[in-house]
Amino acid sequence: MQKYMRKKHKTSEESRIHLRFAEECDEEQVTDYLHETWDVGEETVNGGAGLEGYETYDEWLAANRRNRQEETVSEGFVPASTFLALDKNERLIGMIDLRHRLNKWLLRYGGNIGYSVRPSERRKGYAAEMLKLVLKEAAKIGLDRVLITCDDDNAASRGVILKCGGVLENEVEGPDEGQITERYWINVD
Repeated sequence: MQKYMRKKHKTSEESRIHLRFAEECDEEQVTDYLHETWDVGEETVNGGAGLEGYETYDEWLAANRRNRQEETVSEGFVPASTFLALDKNERLIGMIDLRHRLNKWLLRYGGNIGYSVRPSERRKGYAAEMLKLVLKEAAKIGLDRVLITCDDDNAASRGVILKCGGVLENEVEGPDEGQITERYWINVD
């Protein structure tokens, strides 16, 4: 009797990317990511733990590591895990920040999660994959739901949030004049 191999089909659980913490060896890729973001006129790297504000990669990496723990988090910040989203070839596709708890400002405007996808890889479904993967990380640290926000004029981000189970709680006046922030909760499975 002839055996037939079942063809492996991609399931919704499989991802084209994986998350991991940044290491020293990632300096060139992270720097390139930052410059690609700047090249399209964006001043900040959402989900990048303030990457654009550091003088050197080493300073950013050290702060990133300190900020993972309550005992060593920088003053004015909450503990957070910042992940690189890499494809199977270890190319940096995106960055995503998971804040372990919320302060007053994050509860109103910023949420538990911030993310970005490098400009050359946008509109390919990576943001939703990143968000689904970081929700698993949220479960590991004991969160049962997370808040994620977006500006009301950011249809792409809204779509990602809704695709991942986001439920709109409300809209609030954003931190900048004339800005409206949409606040969504996602249950962590």
